[in-house]
Amino acid sequence: MIGERLLDLRKDAGITQDELAAVLNINKHSVSSYERDKSEPPDSVKIAMAKYFDVSVDYLLGLTDEPKPYEAASHYARLPLSFPPEAMDDLMDYIGYLCFKYRKEPKKNAGHRTSGSHESK
Repeated sequence: MIGERLLDLRKDAGITQDELAAVLNINKHSVSSYERDKSEPPDSVKIAMAKYFDVSVDYLLGLTDEPKPYEAASHYARLPLSFPPEAMDDLMDYIGYLCFKYRKEPKKNAGHRTSGSHESK
């Protein structure tokens, strides 16, 4: 999978195998080999690729189809490994409650006059 992703990213960036090889400090043959899935790059090269193309290593490896799945990481909470799967419905209910509790209420009558403020007598 890394080969297809790497080829697509390189072409989208409009760079040659030689140019990518120079950026990654490897040779062109290695880039070609990675793109054809003939060999797999070491982790250090995968990390360099991810940084260069501004994608996650998970994306390069085909674990996700989102190039930047961790972009909004502040909106996620990691559950402990010991979290019981049967408690997931309760957790989702509680999340819904918290969203309701902390939602911002619209200001009442903001910018509107009350009905009667312009009544003629």
